[in-house]
Amino acid sequence: MGTAILLAVAASLCTATASVCQRAGARNTGPAAGFDARLIVRLARQPAWLLGIAAMIGGFVFQLTALRFGELALVQPILAAELLFVFGYLAVAGSRRPKLRDWLAAAAMSAGIGLFLRLASPSGGRLHAPGSSWLLAGLVTAGVVLAALAVAFGFRGRPGAPQVRRAGVLGSATGISWGFMAAVIKELSSHLGGGPGAVFSAWSLYVLLAAGAVTMLLASHALAAGPLAASQPGFTILDPLAAGLLGVFLFGEHIRTDAAALAGEALALVVVIVGAAALSRSSLIAGENAPPSRQHQPAPGSSASSAPLAIR
Repeated sequence: MGTAILLAVAASLCTATASVCQRAGARNTGPAAGFDARLIVRLARQPAWLLGIAAMIGGFVFQLTALRFGELALVQPILAAELLFVFGYLAVAGSRRPKLRDWLAAAAMSAGIGLFLRLASPSGGRLHAPGSSWLLAGLVTAGVVLAALAVAFGFRGRPGAPQVRRAGVLGSATGISWGFMAAVIKELSSHLGGGPGAVFSAWSLYVLLAAGAVTMLLASHALAAGPLAASQPGFTILDPLAAGLLGVFLFGEHIRTDAAALAGEALALVVVIVGAAALSRSSLIAGENAPPSRQHQPAPGSSASSAPLAIR
């Protein structure tokens, strides 16, 4: 279990790096009017976005290895710490000092994740899920994503507001998609012991590549549509929740379900969600998309290139 936890923390750090770098690159492209498959081509010209892709690949490798040693219900909640690392990056790189409520939100989120893991004590489960279960899980995930796209690109109203809402909806759809990908990664990880032949002959590798491409496009639209404050909660909260549900549904993973444990787990999840929501509204994160007059301005005579990456 200890190995899985350490690897999950490393994966979380990588995905936080990916979010910050990809948002920095996506801000220069502007939000898409509709779902645009060519957005990836435009983003690929941004060095910061490419750095984010490299970090995302690193996160995938750590997550894949973590899921070989631990259950979905163990690994995915740890990945919710991604928002803490995003907070840390912006606290170091930004010009704004963290407020007391920011630190309290970060501490509450960390405590909530730890409490959930302690109470749930995830264990057991099978290596493979039935094909019919995978088909149902895939159809439900695809249906949710398509519905989210219809809602996200149907927003109308005053300038600015639709983009923020769109980023939130697309961020939520991305989080659910990442949860599904985590389940596929868990399936793929069971073939690692068989060598390259077993990996390349597994259907899960090709589903992962297809789902990964779609999810990357979703995440890119979410990051281009609005600030991290709008999209990051969906990334952070719905990923572990969706993956945890799929771990129980697909792999038969067990968590404690007695009355006291369920009450404590529910309380822990509430603490995580409240902490993530509060942290995402931190001035360090929300200020990333503030009007230019409120953002960090270089001192007279200084170079504009010294401005923090996250608010350029």
